[in-house]
Amino acid sequence: MDYHHEIQPPLRTIMTPGPVEADPRVLRAMSTPVVGQFDPAFTNIMNETMELLRRIFQTENEWAFPVDGTSRSGIEAVLASAIHPGDSVLVPIYGRFGYLLTEIAERYGAEIHTLEKEWGTVFSPEEIIEEMDRVQPDIVAMVHGETSTGCIQPLKEIGHACRARGIYIVVDAVATIGGVPVKTDEWCLDAVIGGTQKCFSVPSGMAPLTYNERLGRRFQARKKVERGIATEADKQPEAPMIRSNYFDLSQLQDYWGPRRLNHHTEATSMVYALHEGARLIVNEGLEARFARHRYHEEALTAGLKAMGLSLFVEGESKLPVVTCINVPEDIDADEVRKILLGQFGIEIASSFGPLHGKIWRIGSMGYSCRKENVLAVLGALESVLLYAGAPVNPGTSQQAALSFYMQKEDTKAAAEV
Repeated sequence: MDYHHEIQPPLRTIMTPGPVEADPRVLRAMSTPVVGQFDPAFTNIMNETMELLRRIFQTENEWAFPVDGTSRSGIEAVLASAIHPGDSVLVPIYGRFGYLLTEIAERYGAEIHTLEKEWGTVFSPEEIIEEMDRVQPDIVAMVHGETSTGCIQPLKEIGHACRARGIYIVVDAVATIGGVPVKTDEWCLDAVIGGTQKCFSVPSGMAPLTYNERLGRRFQARKKVERGIATEADKQPEAPMIRSNYFDLSQLQDYWGPRRLNHHTEATSMVYALHEGARLIVNEGLEARFARHRYHEEALTAGLKAMGLSLFVEGESKLPVVTCINVPEDIDADEVRKILLGQFGIEIASSFGPLHGKIWRIGSMGYSCRKENVLAVLGALESVLLYAGAPVNPGTSQQAALSFYMQKEDTKAAAEV
């Protein structure tokens, strides 16, 4: 095999729940020159990135910055920094990623309590609040948008209940931030973690997050500055130190804050990418961006239903940026995905655990959330299902979506006259 040729990845239409297609403007930003991590030109970009993230997280928090690593790194950073060994952590689980929260919390010495819901459903706030009162946890950790099931969990009442009881609430908003509303301050969320590879339309590799002063004080109580850079003024922690060095948010905030205390060598090009992705979100406008995701979701679901397919989740609990489809009986779900990719260059996703092979997941996130992508995936999926002998209605899916788009455009044009 010749290993000396230039890498030339194929062009794909990516309609998975992550990663999504990177915005070309983000890729251009990544190709700009690298400067030193303490160059004033770069630290200014860091400051601007923090301000952009505050606006996207809808918060006045001082701290809003990325952790270098995939979205999981941000989740681990918050839990590693927040959990004291022996803390009680309640995790409401309604899909794969609730289990991930329990595993990370366990590794940092937490006493875990779980509340489980059938995949494809979400909790009522009352169910979680009742369990909080029974367990009396130190921390509630939960997922906002569960991509494994295509569900979204309401958080406002839960966040307010946690605040009233003195409980910290940590939220995985990896699938939702930048695509649907995430109101950090209004919902009384202590920490929220996102990811770049979904609605930000940035390659995987950074985990933007925010946390408030209330939770920050908990981090500071265990702060330990590395010996090689500590000054005499840096006190040793009274409580056991945060177990992870890399994921110690009390140290990372000194790196992102005015002190600029070295922690690691920053991933310069990824910060460029995050800055550009965040800038594009803010410039589009949050409400306009949320409306765009809803708009293309409606077109997609209209086409799927016209084809004769049924949705795994509908109604208020459906995650707007992920649409899950029940696989027709006697159809090989993975074979359909294989043909879609091989013959049409279009990627959709399967799911995990009990849902593998039973549903397909189509993501309509960020830059992938475009009319041409919706029409392409509908036409291709219909063709492959007809080839596989599935009982679908030929010639209907694209027509239904196209009719939706045309009607909306005509209505908009009439309103502007």
